[in-house]
Amino acid sequence: MRTGEEYIKTLNDGRTVLLDGQAVDNVAEHPAFRSVIRTIAELFDIAADPANGMQYHSEEIGGPANLVFSIPRSPEQLRSRRAAVERWAKHTHGWVGRSPDHVGTFFAAFAAHPEVFENPERDFAGNIRRYYERILREDLYVSYAIIPPQYSRATTASGWEGDFIQVGVVDETEEGLIVRGSQMLATGGAICDEVFVTCIKPLGPDDVDFALSFALPAATKGLKFLCRRPYAPETSSEFDYPLTTRYDEPDALVIFDDVLIPWDRVFIDRDTDALRRQFFDTGAHALGNWQAQTRLTTKLQFIAAVARKVTQVNGTDRIPGVQEKLGELAAIVSSVESALLAAEYTAEADSAGMLVPGKRPLYGAMGLQSETYPRAINILRDLAGGGVLQLPSGIADMKSPTTAADVERYIASPHVSSEDRIKLFRLVWDIIGSEFAGRHQQYELFYAGAPFVVKGVYTYRNYGYDAQVAELDEWLAGYSVDGRTGEED
Repeated sequence: MRTGEEYIKTLNDGRTVLLDGQAVDNVAEHPAFRSVIRTIAELFDIAADPANGMQYHSEEIGGPANLVFSIPRSPEQLRSRRAAVERWAKHTHGWVGRSPDHVGTFFAAFAAHPEVFENPERDFAGNIRRYYERILREDLYVSYAIIPPQYSRATTASGWEGDFIQVGVVDETEEGLIVRGSQMLATGGAICDEVFVTCIKPLGPDDVDFALSFALPAATKGLKFLCRRPYAPETSSEFDYPLTTRYDEPDALVIFDDVLIPWDRVFIDRDTDALRRQFFDTGAHALGNWQAQTRLTTKLQFIAAVARKVTQVNGTDRIPGVQEKLGELAAIVSSVESALLAAEYTAEADSAGMLVPGKRPLYGAMGLQSETYPRAINILRDLAGGGVLQLPSGIADMKSPTTAADVERYIASPHVSSEDRIKLFRLVWDIIGSEFAGRHQQYELFYAGAPFVVKGVYTYRNYGYDAQVAELDEWLAGYSVDGRTGEED
């Protein structure tokens, strides 16, 4: 179980992180990344402390490992796993969307089903098992890039003009595969230990060169992370932007300039069927998104607490209309939390003995995520009103002799100091109005993919319509214009 300091030291490894037209020398010292790196380091410190209950004895490596990476094989293990994920989520209040437990969860399910990766020519199943053991042994932070770049939504990669826009195989050698192209959207890629690259989008028979699955160290030669505009460096202070300064995860386009993927790092090689099966035949998609819903529940609980605090400070919490808004927000949060617990309660062991969370409640909550999160944000926005717009420009206004007296007198509430009111409403703005807030709204809308895909594929297919329609048909067959079936005149 490594410490946060050990994690930070590994980041100065020569990785190519591109920002503002330049390569970053050391991400751990750069203002765009150092604060969220410190947050990730705190997660590792929490897990490394036995008092926090985040360690277990792993049979795979014969020693201690992080519970968030475990393969749950009993209801008790599934509960313990959720408690560990929740422990990390509560430290970030759900605002770090791709913490190390997210992709690590996918590999737990992959390792439980190595048969999905079996190949007659290469030991890809062994690669998966050994890589998972590395995650356990080294407490690895693995990011992923599993979506093709948005070059064209009308066709897949084989129909695109140009030379390998999406990452694909350009050559095969004795040492491994040579890949070229790009993949999005590696949240945390610039600050992770390794990046997992594959494609969750369905590919056709002509796309075989792009049907890959592999993992590489972030500092691999020819691998580059082209980052979006960071928000943390532009903030005036931690007091003014309490979320942005702590949790601004970098998102990056991952670029491959003829990168060698050694054979022991390859999990799937130009196999479109195996590409689909890795997520859905292993239970990885369900287990990974169960982790994500645990995080989302924690985040919504935090937003609800902020909303309630706003009404207390404003003295509006006794107004029936305000209570109705708070009640609606409570219903939203409770429904997501209930679905999370229902998925745990209805979990079933698969062929490998791994407990897979119940897909009906899990994908039910995911299907509404693009509606529940914006609605929660809008309720908070409504309750805050103009209070977020009457704030001083920054902490300088609270300290300057020119402005401090006016700020303290006029931006306050009964029994609430000026500093406490401004602190609360600064937090509200960082949830609903800052660039960080806008990114998170877009992020949650598309967390598991486009909403029409989540609802039309995952939620629809896992609801269980066939069984319910069969029951309906049986009931409908029980009567006719001549009366109930079996009744005598």
